Amino acid sequence: MDREPAPLNCFAGLSHALDRSSERRNDAAWIAARAHTAQARYILLDATGEAFLQRDHAALRLLDDGERERLLGAVKPSFLGIMDDHPWFLLVLDAADDAEELAATLHARRMGLRAAGLQLEARQAALFAYAKGLAHWQRETRFCPYCGSPLLLVAAGHRAECTNAECARLQFPRVDAAVIMLVEHEGACLLGRQTGWPPGRWSTLAGFVEPGEALEDAVRREVAEESGVLVESVRYHSSQPWPLPQSLMVGFMATAASRTIAMRDLELEAARWFTPQEIAEGMADGSFVPSSALSISHHLLADWLRQRAGLDLGAMVAAAPQP
Repeated sequence: MDREPAPLNCFAGLSHALDRSSERRNDAAWIAARAHTAQARYILLDATGEAFLQRDHAALRLLDDGERERLLGAVKPSFLGIMDDHPWFLLVLDAADDAEELAATLHARRMGLRAAGLQLEARQAALFAYAKGLAHWQRETRFCPYCGSPLLLVAAGHRAECTNAECARLQFPRVDAAVIMLVEHEGACLLGRQTGWPPGRWSTLAGFVEPGEALEDAVRREVAEESGVLVESVRYHSSQPWPLPQSLMVGFMATAASRTIAMRDLELEAARWFTPQEIAEGMADGSFVPSSALSISHHLLADWLRQRAGLDLGAMVAAAPQP
């Protein structure tokens, strides 16, 4: 396959704009000085991880420092970084907070990451993903796994320290690595579908990396476990943060030794090979539905179709019959 630059996946590319200033997270005075400025911007999430968006626009409903002090002065912010000369922070409501009342006060609405990911401007979608991933870890990591004592968030929200002085171990944000791969063999690609998916939905195969396993080995194992197909070569494509709740999707293109399918994975309802023509015909008559453009699966397939057959998946989706 020709090596052309892959487009940025949804939620990716934030490093082009955001300086996370990780070396300053322990500098409480530096953080506080930036939190209490007119330039500070606050992303607000409710206790379930939904973000506050502007009521009439596809944009985050950001708070300035004055609004934060007036409405949420007791909520400790987490520092996200510096972008466009603005310090960015995260605020997370407690379950006891009245999110509906606050949304009305802010003339805002709440939306989950899946729904907002393709509506928000790319950088705002990436910021929401970053904030959601950090907030999930903070919410789920409340007690020390060694001694059971409560944890205290430190480093501007990016570490958790055991409050037991005899333990004092640190916990760091968790990211679970997963591989996702488009497997091809002589002009066809391998796709699968899970039980319960909408009719016609097909996607690339994927799975979590196991301890002591290289990414390439995880690709080969997952494909074999899910479909019985044996993979020979594996090539990195691109990656995507996927904080739903705490994954990093690492995308690959792979080549199979043959098209022999021997299903033995209970997660999949079916697996089969598709040629570009079969995909194009299926999309035209509504019998084939690709993954949402939110996911790296969509972009792996789009890249393969473009390079193998000169097909534009985005245009095909736009022209496909609507359910």
